[in-house]
Amino acid sequence: MNQLTIRELTMMEDELRAEQITGKTLNWCASQCQDTSTRELLEQMAEQHQLRIAELSQYFNRTNHVQ
Repeated sequence: MNQLTIRELTMMEDELRAEQITGKTLNWCASQCQDTSTRELLEQMAEQHQLRIAELSQYFNRTNHVQ
Protein backbone atom coordinates (compact mmCIF):
# COMPACT_ATOMS: atom_id res chain seq x y z
CA MET A 1 0.00 0.00 0.00
CA ASN A 2 1.25 3.48 -0.81
CA GLN A 3 2.05 5.83 2.01
CA LEU A 4 -0.34 8.70 2.67
CA THR A 5 0.82 12.25 3.00
CA ILE A 6 -0.13 14.45 5.93
CA ARG A 7 -2.42 16.38 3.60
CA GLU A 8 -4.24 13.22 2.53
CA LEU A 9 -4.70 12.15 6.15
CA THR A 10 -6.00 15.60 7.02
CA MET A 11 -8.51 15.40 4.20
CA MET A 12 -9.67 12.00 5.46
CA GLU A 13 -10.04 13.38 8.99
CA ASP A 14 -12.15 16.23 7.59
CA GLU A 15 -14.35 13.71 5.80
CA LEU A 16 -14.73 11.72 9.00
CA ARG A 17 -15.84 14.85 10.88
CA ALA A 18 -18.30 15.73 8.10
CA GLU A 19 -19.79 12.24 8.24
CA GLN A 20 -20.16 12.50 12.02
CA ILE A 21 -21.88 15.87 11.83
CA THR A 22 -24.19 14.70 9.06
CA GLY A 23 -25.13 11.54 10.96
CA LYS A 24 -25.86 13.46 14.16
CA THR A 25 -27.89 16.04 12.28
CA LEU A 26 -29.97 13.37 10.56
CA ASN A 27 -30.60 11.62 13.88
CA TRP A 28 -31.68 14.91 15.45
CA CYS A 29 -34.01 15.61 12.51
CA ALA A 30 -35.48 12.12 12.86
CA SER A 31 -36.10 12.69 16.55
CA GLN A 32 -38.06 15.85 15.72
CA CYS A 33 -40.11 14.22 12.98
CA GLN A 34 -43.64 13.03 13.69
CA ASP A 35 -44.22 11.34 10.34
CA THR A 36 -43.17 7.71 10.74
CA SER A 37 -42.01 7.10 7.17
CA THR A 38 -39.96 10.29 7.09
CA ARG A 39 -38.44 9.52 10.50
CA GLU A 40 -37.48 6.01 9.34
CA LEU A 41 -35.92 7.40 6.16
CA LEU A 42 -33.86 9.90 8.14
CA GLU A 43 -32.75 7.15 10.55
CA GLN A 44 -31.67 4.98 7.62
CA MET A 45 -29.69 7.85 6.15
CA ALA A 46 -28.03 8.49 9.52
CA GLU A 47 -27.15 4.79 9.77
CA GLN A 48 -25.42 4.91 6.38
CA HIS A 49 -23.29 7.80 7.59
CA GLN A 50 -22.45 5.82 10.73
CA LEU A 51 -21.32 2.94 8.53
CA ARG A 52 -19.05 5.31 6.59
CA ILE A 53 -17.60 6.51 9.88
CA ALA A 54 -16.86 2.91 10.84
CA GLU A 55 -15.21 2.24 7.48
CA LEU A 56 -13.02 5.32 7.71
CA SER A 57 -12.13 4.53 11.33
CA GLN A 58 -11.11 0.99 10.41
CA TYR A 59 -8.90 2.39 7.68
CA PHE A 60 -7.22 4.78 10.11
CA ASN A 61 -6.76 2.00 12.67
CA ARG A 62 -4.92 -0.25 10.25
CA THR A 63 -2.97 2.44 8.37
CA ASN A 64 0.50 3.37 9.46
CA HIS A 65 1.50 4.57 6.02
CA VAL A 66 2.27 8.23 6.58
CA GLN A 67 5.03 10.03 4.71
